[in-house]
Amino acid sequence: ESLDNLSMDSFWLEVENIKQSAEAEQEECSLADVKTQEEGEAEAEWLQDAGLSDLLGDHASENDIGLLSTLTRTQAAAVQRRLDTYSRSRRRRNKHPVRDVRDIFGVGSSEVSSPFWLSEIQDDFSSVAETQDYSCTVRNPGKEEVFNMDVAYSEQAAVLLKGSFLSESRRLKDGNTLTKFKIPKGRLGVTRIGDLSAQDMKKIPTLALIELTALCDVLGFELKRNKAAKLKTTEKRLFGVPLNTLLENDQKLLPNTKVPLLLQALLSCLEKRGLETEGILRVSGSQTRIKSLEQKLERDFYTGLFRWDEVHQNDVSGLLKRFIRELPAPLLTAEYLPAFAAVQNVPDLKQRLQALNLLILILPEPNRNTLKALLEFLSKVVARENNNKMNLWNVSTVMAPNLFMHKGLPNKIPEGKEKQLAEGAADVVRMMIHYQDLLWTVSSFLVAQVRKLNESNSKRYQFCDKRIKNLLRKIHADKDKVEKNQAEPSKIVKVHASLLLKDSLEVHLNNATRVADVLRQFQKNFNNSMECTNLLLYEVGGNIGERCLDPDTYLLDLYHINPHAEWIIKQNPS
Repeated sequence: ESLDNLSMDSFWLEVENIKQSAEAEQEECSLADVKTQEEGEAEAEWLQDAGLSDLLGDHASENDIGLLSTLTRTQAAAVQRRLDTYSRSRRRRNKHPVRDVRDIFGVGSSEVSSPFWLSEIQDDFSSVAETQDYSCTVRNPGKEEVFNMDVAYSEQAAVLLKGSFLSESRRLKDGNTLTKFKIPKGRLGVTRIGDLSAQDMKKIPTLALIELTALCDVLGFELKRNKAAKLKTTEKRLFGVPLNTLLENDQKLLPNTKVPLLLQALLSCLEKRGLETEGILRVSGSQTRIKSLEQKLERDFYTGLFRWDEVHQNDVSGLLKRFIRELPAPLLTAEYLPAFAAVQNVPDLKQRLQALNLLILILPEPNRNTLKALLEFLSKVVARENNNKMNLWNVSTVMAPNLFMHKGLPNKIPEGKEKQLAEGAADVVRMMIHYQDLLWTVSSFLVAQVRKLNESNSKRYQFCDKRIKNLLRKIHADKDKVEKNQAEPSKIVKVHASLLLKDSLEVHLNNATRVADVLRQFQKNFNNSMECTNLLLYEVGGNIGERCLDPDTYLLDLYHINPHAEWIIKQNPS
């Protein structure tokens, strides 16, 4: 259902304000669209970003084979499709001789069949996907629906497509009628962004990119990406400064800062004094005052002399939007801004959210953390709708131009396309605000792939040793031991308490033992004054770097998945 024209008034008013501000500084600004690339160029960039750059050479490295061995069938097909296109384009341009994709994948016949690494991919995802029911595409507003994160989204889409379950779903502007989704907690619990170690999180963006591409392939959509923008240097210290530079400077003052201090100050000021203001974010402050305040902030912010209590709320909201727009590269990144905008083309709401979830996982950490801080604030604005008259759609239409228009991407939009892009951008912002808890979750299937990747890497190091023959028996023995363990109804394990106790806690596990039970037992046994809510249990080592465990994780199941890990109780850092 198309969005009515009246609801877009605040969007176009915001666009006009942005253009007036840009004209005053002789800068051009427009809705971002994707630049066209030569054939094969996009595929080469994709393979590099997917961590498979060695496939562009003469052979796949051990790193590539390790990553490829974790992929599902739809993901593997997406990789092969891009490698095939890249190889054909190189041959057509008659540059350096490029080996045929069939040579790399060890295919002897004239027909391109499954590559050698594809044949080794387990059928776990496909077989599980086919037994699940994903056919609930008719949205029932107000009713809670299951959002499955155990099976790869592209595999789910392939099953739905096979059964012709996909159907158009209506777009609803009223936040109260949006479908409610629930992530079913499996036996291993839910993993949020921030629960994984930095080492494991580095693996997530490449896996998410491959999965997003596979999902788009199944749905028949092109994944639009731009080239990374070259950042201009600036003498300023706050506005127009790259996020990474801002954070580096801020971390010198306050280590472990994850969101720029200026943005934190702007949001804090608005939360204290602006949430109840009618038309906050929509009603524009004075451009002259905002420019003057920007100069004062550049001079006084880090000295602590800037007086926030003297600034009008509408001017602060103007500064907030200006800060976002002035970033040298878009907050959603130059590469993926077109992909965020293209999410609107996916007809099914659940699949739009799947694509958004993957895009957010692909974002660099500074961008993702900054976006989350912004969205949390926007949720608070929507929650005060009765006072400030800003509902979810109002907030989305006002913020969309600030996130999707950028002076660094001055592309001309074909006539008649602006309205579609505008509505789609507002719809994407609306989804990010409303479903942010779901979108900031790391899917169970991606965590499983990280585990496989870690196992593959540890096996590779073993294979580097020429005495591998002596180790093969041990590997098989360990595998048999794990398989036998899975039949065990109970197990006694030790849980360590980091910085709290020298002794470890002995825990008897059965099928019903959860993380919350262990934390309660720890508190009871050691008369610990800390609340259970201030304690966290971590899984460390084995096939994971480190993972903060959901209180509802069943520990015997986790033990079977990762028998070589240590379990450590730590204080909640927040």
